[in-house]
Amino acid sequence: MSLVRRAEPEDAAEVLRLRQVMIDSVHGTDPSTDWHADSLPVLKARLAEPDGDFAAFVVDHPERPGALASLAAGTLEYRIGRADNPHGRVGYVFSVATDPDARRHGYARACMESLLGWFRERGAAHADLNASAEAEPLYADLGFVCKPDPSMRLRL
Repeated sequence: MSLVRRAEPEDAAEVLRLRQVMIDSVHGTDPSTDWHADSLPVLKARLAEPDGDFAAFVVDHPERPGALASLAAGTLEYRIGRADNPHGRVGYVFSVATDPDARRHGYARACMESLLGWFRERGAAHADLNASAEAEPLYADLGFVCKPDPSMRLRL
């Protein structure tokens, strides 16, 4: 039996905790957790949609009942098709984290493989992500390559 399972609504608080672990690992981000209270009901609702465009795959912590050891979460997006993706389905990985005391056991890799499988099952032609320098070797080993096109963002 696989260690990885799809996250359920009851996992929402732990998913947020692991997302905060990821956020805290990125230099220069806001370490505040005040947003968790507003995010929790939305996340619970999204985790309750088995056929939706969002999924999170997790590994339970082997030493702390009720806690999660690792997480990989992402969404399916639609973009107007093009030659290498005529149906326009794209996976986007936006949160991968492992509890500091559970690292180096392959949990993040296992969660990522499940998420990538979920993308494939739903017809995504490719998956995108932003990688930290620490995580780049894992993603490269999974087949991700750096893209030449730059990203930009407008805060609304």
